[in-house]
Amino acid sequence: MIKVAMLSRWHVHAIGYAREILATGKAQITWVWDEDPERGKEWAKELGAGFEPDLDKLLARDDVEAVAVDAPTSIHHDVILKAAQAGKHIFTEKVLCPTVKECKSVADAIRKAGVQFTISFPHRTFPINIYAKHVIEQGWLGQINYLRIRNAHSGASDKWLPEYWYDMTTTCGGAMMDLGCHPMYLAPYLLGKPVRVASIFNSLVSPGGMDDNCVSVVEFENKVIAVLETSFVTPFAGTNFELSGTEGVLILEGNTLKLRSRKLDVEGWVIPDLPKPDCIAINQWIDSIESGKPSKFTIDDAIMLTVMMENAYVSDKEQKIVKIQA
Repeated sequence: MIKVAMLSRWHVHAIGYAREILATGKAQITWVWDEDPERGKEWAKELGAGFEPDLDKLLARDDVEAVAVDAPTSIHHDVILKAAQAGKHIFTEKVLCPTVKECKSVADAIRKAGVQFTISFPHRTFPINIYAKHVIEQGWLGQINYLRIRNAHSGASDKWLPEYWYDMTTTCGGAMMDLGCHPMYLAPYLLGKPVRVASIFNSLVSPGGMDDNCVSVVEFENKVIAVLETSFVTPFAGTNFELSGTEGVLILEGNTLKLRSRKLDVEGWVIPDLPKPDCIAINQWIDSIESGKPSKFTIDDAIMLTVMMENAYVSDKEQKIVKIQA
C-alpha cells in the first residue's frame, strides 16, 4: 500500500481526492498537514490518520511516500518544492503555481528528485474532449480555425461558494484561475502552442473585486483562435463547446455532441459514439507510482496552464494583447 499524506483541506476538492485515493485500494492515508491546524486535526481524525503541524517533520517521515497537495494556491510553490526535495511523489490541484517562474523552480526540483507527478486535469478525461482530439488528428474538420469552450456556474451569484474562495491573497485569482483552468488547459492540449492572448475580466457580485465573469481570446501558432470563457454568475448552460475548421464543425448542443464534415461519407449531422472516459487523475498518479511510468498529466502540462493563466491575467490588468512568453 502506498502511504499518502494529505497536505491541507483548503481546496474544495480535497475531501473528494481523499475519497478517490482510498477507493483505489492501492493506497492509504497515513498523515495530514494543514496550514490551519484546527482544520487539519479535525480532518485527520475523520480519516483515521495522524496529524503533524510541522510540514518539514511530516515530509521527513518514512511512512509518507507521496503527498496530495490541496493547500492554498499562494503557497503551492513552497509546499510542492519541499515535497519534491524530500523525495515524495506529488499530486496537486490546479494551478501548479501562480507564476511561471515558480513553476519552473518546482519543475526543476521534481525532475531532479525523479518523483512521479500528476496535476488534476479532469476535463481531459471527458469523452467529449478525447473525441475532439481524435477528430483533429483524423483531419475530419480540415484546417482548424476556431475553438470555443465555456465552463461556468453560479457559485458567486447564488452564494454557495465558501467565503474564503474570495480571498485573492490565497486563491491568486477568481473565476478564471479556478473554473477557467479547464478551458485553459484544454486549448493547448487540442491546439498546440499559444502565441497571443487578450482578456476582459470583470466582477459583478464577488467581494473585493474578484473576477467572476471572464473571457480570454487566445491565438495559437497554427493560427487557430480560441475563445475561452468562465463565470461564477451563470445558473444555466454553463458548458459550451465548439470546434470548427475549413471542412466541418464539432459542436455541443445541449447535452448532445454533433459532427458535420465534408470529409466524411455522410450527409448532414452525425451524433458520434463517444469513447469511454479516461482514467481519473488520482488513479493515474497511483498507477504511475506503482509502475514508475509518468501519468498523462505531466509537469510540462502544468507549466503550460500557468503560462496561459499568467499571461491572461496580465492582459486583463494592462488591457492589451499580450505576446505569450512560454
